[in-house]
This record gives sequence, structure tokens and C-alpha cells, in this order.
Amino acid sequence: MEIKIGTFNIRVDLPQDGKDSWKHRTDKAPELIRKHHPLVMGLQEALLPMIKDVEAMMPDYQWIGEGRRGGMSDEFCPILYNHHKLFHMESGQFWLSEQPHEPNSISWESDFPRICTWGHFQVKHAPRHEFIVYNTHLDHISEVARENGIALIWDRMQSDAAKKKVPAMLMGDLNSRPHERAVRFLRGEASINGLTAKLKDSFTAIDGSPGRTFHQFKGGMDGEPIDYIFCTPEVKVLKTEVDRHTVNGRYPSDHYPVFTTIEL
Repeated sequence: MEIKIGTFNIRVDLPQDGKDSWKHRTDKAPELIRKHHPLVMGLQEALLPMIKDVEAMMPDYQWIGEGRRGGMSDEFCPILYNHHKLFHMESGQFWLSEQPHEPNSISWESDFPRICTWGHFQVKHAPRHEFIVYNTHLDHISEVARENGIALIWDRMQSDAAKKKVPAMLMGDLNSRPHERAVRFLRGEASINGLTAKLKDSFTAIDGSPGRTFHQFKGGMDGEPIDYIFCTPEVKVLKTEVDRHTVNGRYPSDHYPVFTTIEL
């Protein structure tokens, strides 16, 4: 069966962003997401009030996750899912640190606590179809934190795959360009801590370069992506698109959302 999933860094609410602060974008990010009707959507840089704004405008969706400081505090990497079409079976969160089960933990010179939120879902009208989604936001300062964090996520994905034996997708803002080790690791082109991942980069479904996904509210496509969707090998990637549209003349975020249609 075919499903569409997406990832979107919606830019944390900062008053200094002026006309691009969240209060001026509250309706824009949900509208752009709704246009694509994704089954699952991973967000990054979302504060709880922002999530509630999105939730209010997208009643077909529920969400899972907690803040990176623990509980409802600070930024989330929430996973939104269409609750009419998906059954939420299990979910959780771990920290990208040497103490992954310790909220607010920081390692490897990371500038902030970094997290990975995950959810195990079942398709309601086709119960034999299950999958796991992992949503993350790697550190923007420390390359060591990005590399160790992505290796930790892959280790967790392997552990879950051995127990659950269902397809999986990893999405998020990796703060890494295609030539950097964190991305090459996921593609199976580089090793980190003795590990090598084996995932499909959804951008292989795009002819040529996908262009940049972080644009600082300026638009354009020159450059390289830092937002990605990866899938386990048994998943077929059918189509991937970077949505560069504005909503009512303004960008919903300083990142473009990425959407991928896959076949389970």
C-alpha cells in the first residue's frame, strides 16, 4: 500500500523574527501540511503552544512526543498522525547522549539536549501493515554530536527491527549536507563507532539535486538539503518532493517541508 509521510522544521517561536515570528505563521504551516494529506508528519523546533496551534487547525491528527528538557518543556520533535487512518500502538523518546533515557541529558559537546521521538503505528483498514517512525533534530553546532547521535538512532532502529520486524522510516532536520558523515553513514557509505547503517535516502527519487531545504525565510533552491527522510530497505520510495510554496505570500518556516510517498 502507498502512504505519504513528511518532515518539517517549523522554526521555533522567536519574537525577534518580527513578521516571520510564529504568530504571523500560525495558519501557514498547517495549511501547507494539509495540502499534502500525509499519513504521518514529523515536526522539529515545535514548542507546546505551537503544537497546540497546529493541532487546532488539523483535527484529523493527533501527536506524540515530549520536550527535549523532559515533559512538556522546551522544543519537541513531535510526530503527527492521522488518527482516523492509523492506530497508535506504542511510542517513546530517547535522548541523543551517553544517557539516552535521562531527560535533558547532553553529550559530545552538543549545544542543546537532542532527542529522537518514535512511534509504532498500524494501518486501521489494513491491519497487517505496521511501521515505525523516528523523528529527530541533530545538533547544529557539534559534528561529533551529530555523528554519535545518528549512530545511536541507528542502533535503536536495529534493536527495534529485531523485535518488531516491521518497516521503519527516519525523518528530521539532520543539520548535515549530503557529503557529511552523518548522511553518508545512513546511506551505508561511511562508518561511525564501528556501525554502518543501511537505509534508503528518499531523495534518490528526485532527478538531480533536491536543492536546499533551509532558506532563512528567503526562499530559493540553490544549495543542498539538511532535512531528510530515510527508509529501511524493504520500503519502496515512489516519489519525493520539497514544497517551496509560500502561503498568502509568506513562507511558513525558514525550512521547506519534505514529503515522500512510499510503498509498504
